Amino acid sequence: MLITRETDYALRILRALSGGEHVTTADICKKELLPQQFVYKILKKLERAGLVLITRGKDGGCRLIKDLQTVSLYDLMEIMETDKSISACTQPGYPCAWRQKYGKPCMVHQHLQQIQRKLDDELKAFRLSKILSED
Repeated sequence: MLITRETDYALRILRALSGGEHVTTADICKKELLPQQFVYKILKKLERAGLVLITRGKDGGCRLIKDLQTVSLYDLMEIMETDKSISACTQPGYPCAWRQKYGKPCMVHQHLQQIQRKLDDELKAFRLSKILSED
């Protein structure tokens, strides 16, 4: 489980938009030190998820349209299609060789599942507004 570069960039894009004003992608890139080629791609994902509104044309740019108090880090990772699994065996449908060979649950798997649930709960508890606040 990692905060991918794409999720990190998404957080920084949302930070640039958190003031509520209309911002150009060039301004986001400059303020957040992000490469232009990734910013628009990430903004499109954020727009599809209903977090931002993109306006094209001469006065184009984007703005935040979702209250970040309602969006968790878990939600953002899902939007960015980030794998949140701590191990392959915690992914749904994983074919456990141990279970197949011995016909009983693998204790390592069960403990990793417990850790995964706790981690998911923590990611769901952290609101983007808190992560991005200057306080």
